Amino acid sequence: HQDQFDTIEHHTQWGLDLMDRYVKFVKERTEIEQTYAKQLRNLVKKHLPKKTSREDPDTKFCQYHAFLQVVKELNDFAGQREVIAEDLLAQICVELSKDLQELKQERKLYLQEGRRAQQQLENSFKQLENSKRKFERDCREAEKAVLNAEKLDQDINTTKADVEKAKQQANLRSHMAEESKNEYASYLQKFNHNQNQFYFLEMPQIFNKMQEMDERRTRRLKGGYSIFSEIEQQVMPIIGKCLEGMKAAAEVVDEKNVGV
Repeated sequence: HQDQFDTIEHHTQWGLDLMDRYVKFVKERTEIEQTYAKQLRNLVKKHLPKKTSREDPDTKFCQYHAFLQVVKELNDFAGQREVIAEDLLAQICVELSKDLQELKQERKLYLQEGRRAQQQLENSFKQLENSKRKFERDCREAEKAVLNAEKLDQDINTTKADVEKAKQQANLRSHMAEESKNEYASYLQKFNHNQNQFYFLEMPQIFNKMQEMDERRTRRLKGGYSIFSEIEQQVMPIIGKCLEGMKAAAEVVDEKNVGV
């Protein structure tokens, strides 16, 4: 499960990084659109007369009026580039950035849950190991005490009080070993339960939650990819009208009749 947990942790981080990268990409595209629109606006401003006077000799020519119409249509075209920039920013950058923050917090929570479950299992295993070592040590001490009591009991030079004392010590050590055995059995049962919970309940639940979260992130990113083209498609009819307006301005020009 540790390898699987590490793999999921790595993959979900990769997914969030990709989402963040896409937001930055769209933001840069937005800046390009804004700069483009601004440059077009400046170009229009440069070529549109501040005010047209009837005395202006240029106004006599239809091709001049056609030129002004082309410039005005370009101004409308620039407006549509601004719309694209605004919509990209609002519908992709703002929305996905909000999603990204929420997903980061959610992922952090699940990783904490996973690490906490791992830590609890490790602590349970350490308790089991310590209990096992204590049980083994108490068994050795009890065995030594029993052998010592038997040895003193067979030694004719040993007083009755010393033999009795050795037997009491052997009984005490045997009782301690029995208690350690029960404690070890209890910790073993607890560890088996914790291990079962960890592998068959806790970690699968965390994996499922992280998978669901990553699928949700993927759907949102997919939506962001679609919106990228949809925003441009939405303004295409208006851009088409701007281009048609430019073409219509050109149609008015008559090389045989240069006047208005």
